[in-house]
Amino acid sequence: MTANKNFGRARDLRKNQTKAEALLWAKLRNRGLDGWKFKRQVPKGRYIVDFYCAEARLVIELDGEQHAYDEAVVYDQARTRFLQESGLRVIRFWNCAIYETMPEVLECILQKLNEPPFPDDMAPSLSPAGRGSG
Repeated sequence: MTANKNFGRARDLRKNQTKAEALLWAKLRNRGLDGWKFKRQVPKGRYIVDFYCAEARLVIELDGEQHAYDEAVVYDQARTRFLQESGLRVIRFWNCAIYETMPEVLECILQKLNEPPFPDDMAPSLSPAGRGSG
């Protein structure tokens, strides 16, 4: 997917969010979770992540039942590996967790947000040209 198509697709996904995405977004938007800034449907490489906090380099993915099938599991594993190799942390929740245990989901997100993004020996190395760019 080209960059322009990716941004257009992200815009479409924001307009047509799932019920679970809408519920979580209501808690995350406008720095609603302990002051952390999130964006939704953010292009990252060839993928579009559900929610992203740049300050913590944290991706949150919500999975519906279609993610339980073998083909989707393999795709999600490759996607997570790509994101992690790009220096991002990824946490996933089933949609049913959003509906049934929202307080626990938010606590889990807060715990991850308050962890250091990377242990010192695992921090992604940036080329000198990449330093300071966001």
